[in-house]
Amino acid sequence: MEPSATPTHCPYCALQCGMNLTPAPDGTVEVGERADFPVNRGALCGKGRTAPAVLSSRVRLTSPLVREGGALKPATWDEALGRIAEGLSSIRSAHGPDALGVFGGGGLTNEKAYTLGKFARVVLGTSQIDYNGRFCMSSAAAAGTRAFGLDRGLPFPLEDIPRTGCVILVGSNLAETMPPALRYLTELKDNGGTLIVVDPRRTRTAEHADLHLAPRPGTDLALASGLLHLVVAEGRTDEEYIRERTSGWEDARAAAMAHWPEYVERITGVPVPQLREAVRMFCAPEAAMVLTARGPEQQSKGTDTVGAWINLCLATGRAGRPLSGYGCLTGQGNGQGGREHGQKADQLPGYRKLTDPAARRHVAGVWGVDPDSLPGPGRSAYELLDALGGDIRALLLMGSNPVVSAPRAAHVEERVRSLDFLAVCDVVLSETAALADVVLPVTQWAEESGTTTSLEGRVLLRRRAITAPEGVRSDLEVLHELAARLGVEKGFPTDPEEVFEELRRATAGGPADYSGITYRRLAEENGVFWPCPAREEDMDTDTDRDADTERMAEAASASGVRRPGRPVGGHPGTPRLFLDRFATEDGRARFVSVSHRAVAEETDDEYPVLLTTGRVVAQYQSGAQTRRVDELNAAAPGPFVELHPRLARRLGAAEGEPVAVVSRRGRAVAPARITPSIRPDTVFMPFHWPGEGRANTLTNPALDPVSRMPEFKVCAVRVERVEPVHATQASGAATA
Repeated sequence: MEPSATPTHCPYCALQCGMNLTPAPDGTVEVGERADFPVNRGALCGKGRTAPAVLSSRVRLTSPLVREGGALKPATWDEALGRIAEGLSSIRSAHGPDALGVFGGGGLTNEKAYTLGKFARVVLGTSQIDYNGRFCMSSAAAAGTRAFGLDRGLPFPLEDIPRTGCVILVGSNLAETMPPALRYLTELKDNGGTLIVVDPRRTRTAEHADLHLAPRPGTDLALASGLLHLVVAEGRTDEEYIRERTSGWEDARAAAMAHWPEYVERITGVPVPQLREAVRMFCAPEAAMVLTARGPEQQSKGTDTVGAWINLCLATGRAGRPLSGYGCLTGQGNGQGGREHGQKADQLPGYRKLTDPAARRHVAGVWGVDPDSLPGPGRSAYELLDALGGDIRALLLMGSNPVVSAPRAAHVEERVRSLDFLAVCDVVLSETAALADVVLPVTQWAEESGTTTSLEGRVLLRRRAITAPEGVRSDLEVLHELAARLGVEKGFPTDPEEVFEELRRATAGGPADYSGITYRRLAEENGVFWPCPAREEDMDTDTDRDADTERMAEAASASGVRRPGRPVGGHPGTPRLFLDRFATEDGRARFVSVSHRAVAEETDDEYPVLLTTGRVVAQYQSGAQTRRVDELNAAAPGPFVELHPRLARRLGAAEGEPVAVVSRRGRAVAPARITPSIRPDTVFMPFHWPGEGRANTLTNPALDPVSRMPEFKVCAVRVERVEPVHATQASGAATA
């Protein structure tokens, strides 16, 4: 009998593309198209097509490892789990629960993220938990919550994008980071819409733009405020919308009017005629959208920067209306769900606030603990990593590789090395796992079931397609075993559907309400958009739901699309948010008064060039998995430094020859890639590689005061030509 295909989803980015997996006779897994999933309609990028390569025992971990005599050696599960339990227990006894840190990831399923947060607070009793999603979309989340009362990356489905009139895409190279999503922009143009791309580089995405704005890195706040100035000056505001659906306009308008066009041109480098053309294109159609990604968000003023783009949408009546709005292109596979269910320092499941007494009572009731036993908020991601080896003596890490992905990475590596105890759960021996005292091999996407939440807010079911190799266990099994060894024998099930049923109860009534979602519905409906509240008779326990959530649910019911297969009388899910009201107390969207301010680190005579970082199409995040795939390495074998020909001439740098990029935090060396597609005052490095080409050795950990997002996207550097080793031993002298 031929093996049947299992419909599931890609393990990489937040598109969560649908795919079919079929075991092959030779033990490998074949990827097939899944045309019924509406997001990618069968299309896959190279990472998705080659994802099964990481399932191979040739590249992945299949046995626990423990450190003996300075080296990691194979061990039994009993020995490895015992070592972790003893390490955590002894440090907690000596130094208190907050000496234990927990660090999660935006690639963990909802079930894992939920259980990890519960484990930290119930079993360990620590407040010191955060995750790498803090590095991805936290500024957009903070800005969206501030403006709309709710953060969901996209408040509308991707299918709406081709039907709008204009899209401003800010700081996203979608053609390389999410290739199957590029079709939405090409269809937009085919339908007569226009595309404006804001990026200091002329990327593959910018090549598709009707208008490309190339601002100096770190000046997006001034750019957005300057566009709003022109909207006001040219009489393009929607006064009726502002009056009926928003608050705070007077102060926001006053702040914007200080950003006159010539001033903005001096700050950003974007010519005034282009500013005026952007406003004309955005305001001409009846509907329009602004979509942001890491470019404007990974700044020490990222929350205000995103707020400025939201202001532009609100002033023109382009939010909470059909085919219009602001949206964030979430990056990691479960970046949306990962920030909803409790692995953030300040959060409880359902996007509840850890400081809210009612939220604490509700979740503690589901968990069967005293609300007062739950610790308060802890440190954000970088602050937690910076405290390693100091206040935090031990770390349990799941699904992250901060030695490569964190800002000021050499310092973070030193902090990791200074820990008394480090335990890592991972699929591969990442650069961070290689420093651990204990490494546990865990299952991955095709070997387990679980849910993720895509950038649309669509909750999806990943299905197990194959059996994991002997010696590999799931993260849920790990947390179950550790909880038992630390004295908590109940409350940590290993079955993901059982965990999801508890998650439903924990989220009921919260902003991210999953209570009306079941595995059966997810399988039958190709996913369900949250919020999706349940009827009381569908829940095992009574749940309280606040008035704002009730109103939001009612609005969702009015605007949502009924889908086949949902329970009679159940909630249909909410594809489109805010059509009737926003999730604020008064139902109005809030303008925010923001003004341009400098980046945390300006250029000077010693560091005269700006560095910005990002991704390439063939690698993903820290590269821990994609760097183990031959086809992807052939396409993107290593780091590089992209620089303008004018800068290259000043340095005497040649294509492919090494150059050094030096910041106040360190030095990275990689081959030069000379191109006119980047600004002359800017260099670009991808961040997927460790070693001497590690881009995050250079990046600045300056934090946004609201989101605690580090300023990955801009720092001051100098660039030096490095003489090739085969030519001379002398170091290069040319500097810019």
